[in-house]
Amino acid sequence: METNPISAANSGFEGREEMLGQAVGLAIRTLKDSMPYQHEMNDALVKMHLNSVQFAKNKGLLKEYVAHDVKAMESMLKRMRTEIERTGDREIALTGMFERTACFYQLCLDLRVTPGRRTFSFPFSHVLDISRRIGQFDLTNEEMHEHWLKARLLGYAAVLGVEIEVSDIGPDNKVTVSLR
Repeated sequence: METNPISAANSGFEGREEMLGQAVGLAIRTLKDSMPYQHEMNDALVKMHLNSVQFAKNKGLLKEYVAHDVKAMESMLKRMRTEIERTGDREIALTGMFERTACFYQLCLDLRVTPGRRTFSFPFSHVLDISRRIGQFDLTNEEMHEHWLKARLLGYAAVLGVEIEVSDIGPDNKVTVSLR
């Protein structure tokens, strides 16, 4: 008997339908929230990054905070480095830093993947614009880029044993990370 391909299709959410419903409900509530500004799906994660980086900046500990973050990721990064060394495939470094971690793809909602390159919208601009106006943060996009995003990615790459280039924030608010 031949299996009907339509009835045999799986969603990947079998047994997790309630979790999927909660996630969809969360997305609707978040995107519906437009006061005092239009919220985005990554707002909570963006604000946690901004709050932590602002604290480190205020205490003069930005370099130490980046080093702490890289150290916290070290065990995972070293496992990927072993695989890079075993296969010679440096693309593993970008895959590991960008696609294989919910921490990144939930932060950068529009990640574009091409061989040897990842491009995404700089995730902090929207909330920084609003929060600076009300005095919540005094960080600039440039500070968040240079002292947090770029510094962390370069730290990860060093542990992975690869060299990368992190572009400045472009006029379209995009950042590109490329293997060298």
